[in-house]
Amino acid sequence: MKFEKYHLTPAIKRNIDEMGFKRPTDIQFKAIPPILKGEDVLAIAQTGTGKTAAFAIPIVHLLHENKLREDPQGVSCIVMVPTHELAIQISNVFRTIAAHTKVKILCVIGGVDQDPQIAQIDKGIDVLVATPGRMFDLMCKGNLKLNKVKFLVLDEADRMLELGFLKDIKEMVGNMPKRRQTLFFSATINENLKTLAYSLVRYPVKIHMSANDPVSKNISHSVAYIEMDDKRFFLERVINENPESKILIFVRTKVRAERVSKALERVGIVSKTIHSDKEQADRKEVMEAFITGETKILIATDVSARGLDIPNVDYVVNYDLPEKAENYVHRVGRTGRGTNRGNAVSFCSPEEKPVLMEIEDYLGKPINVLEIDKKDYTETIDFSVAVDSDWKTLMKDAEIAEKERQNKKAKKKRK
Repeated sequence: MKFEKYHLTPAIKRNIDEMGFKRPTDIQFKAIPPILKGEDVLAIAQTGTGKTAAFAIPIVHLLHENKLREDPQGVSCIVMVPTHELAIQISNVFRTIAAHTKVKILCVIGGVDQDPQIAQIDKGIDVLVATPGRMFDLMCKGNLKLNKVKFLVLDEADRMLELGFLKDIKEMVGNMPKRRQTLFFSATINENLKTLAYSLVRYPVKIHMSANDPVSKNISHSVAYIEMDDKRFFLERVINENPESKILIFVRTKVRAERVSKALERVGIVSKTIHSDKEQADRKEVMEAFITGETKILIATDVSARGLDIPNVDYVVNYDLPEKAENYVHRVGRTGRGTNRGNAVSFCSPEEKPVLMEIEDYLGKPINVLEIDKKDYTETIDFSVAVDSDWKTLMKDAEIAEKERQNKKAKKKRK
């Protein structure tokens, strides 16, 4: 069934067509009709399958149709997401779908001035896309009223629970009308999320698109066994062997992201980093440069793994394996999106093998091992531009700095 056959506002159909969407993806095909009917939805689908449009299209249509009959004051839809980057992305999708309609969109995130956000809220908006911290702050100060919310969307809610926002989410929901439509969309689900979901939804339509394989079939997976201190050399090799490719590299810590970037700089490879210590303006600039292709190499922590739709990422490199197996799904989901092919390459040190086993159990299948013979391994190191540099010292210093940071945090908590 093509989008032109759906009973949607003509402006929305035109916007969808301009976005290049002809037919709905599987998640869109299953989610849009029940949302249009006013039903709650609990949807689990692989990342990169079009979840955002699955809820944005029907919500914009329903809000626009309602505004043709009346002009209600107050926020009608709340979309909660865990990260700044995802909030910006989702609000842009809403704006594109809502072009030439009466629906007004606002993105609210921390790290920027509150006053312009408050001014826009006061003027009246329909859809508020927000990260929890800033939204709760506005709500507690009385700048944001939720008594007229008709739609609540929780996207990547499991990540918000990991960040400790369960109490805040429940408090927020307590300020909303009981008669509303609640929509859950995520790439994975766990028991905590199930508990939260079923406490908020009413007889939801359940959609589970990833029962057999939690990651896209468009992604080729491989793992190479590499000593922790030798990973830098092999990253250099991957980048040099794919000079025109857009490569997203994941590391475990913020300090490590900066150190890996510095190590690449020493061998003449330009890269950017993104993590939670970056100012919002810097994060936005870095992400825009990577999306447009101005920057080809981006080093990130898991703050950038959730839900982001970055076009044409050729390789995801797990420089460090993630601490949680399910985060592997979110990381590699940045490549192989839609109909595009993608590659996921993981570096596994001896101490990371237990994590690799957890990831393979989670995926329900082994990851293809890239066999590296001793000669090839040695030559990769010997031929590196940085063979005589002190990058190993830099990386060890990074680990020490990270441990010191964690110790300081622990001391503060004890106080």
